[in-house]
Amino acid sequence: MRMKMRPYIPDFKLAFEHFCIHTGGRGVIDAIEKQLELTKQGVAPSRETLYRYGNLSSASIWYVLANIETKIGVKKGERVWQIAFGSGFKCNSAVWRATRHVNDRHKAWLEEGDGHAAIPSSKDTGDARVAASDKKIAA
Repeated sequence: MRMKMRPYIPDFKLAFEHFCIHTGGRGVIDAIEKQLELTKQGVAPSRETLYRYGNLSSASIWYVLANIETKIGVKKGERVWQIAFGSGFKCNSAVWRATRHVNDRHKAWLEEGDGHAAIPSSKDTGDARVAASDKKIAA
């Protein structure tokens, strides 16, 4: 008889305080959350980046990091795991350790009333992707 064993999955929540997951789509974030057994809070900055800006390709992990720095903050010594995906089977990751407390206020994540528009308008950018998000937000 074969014994069915569950594969070992390290508890990444113990190794890293923050996760920057490539915003290639909801399915990408869902799969990483499920397979790495992350919390909803752990993937929330990636989901928020996907919702607000869409798939920004390789730049998405920097927008996720800016979200974390602006809305949560990164304390000295905390670790951030950036996970990015490319075409085919390409995957890359980087681990950052904060050498100082970071609570920067990035313009991309300031809310209305902070002196900057929260979400760019298609009228400002002429970008069809932004126009699509304008419709989604208005709904």
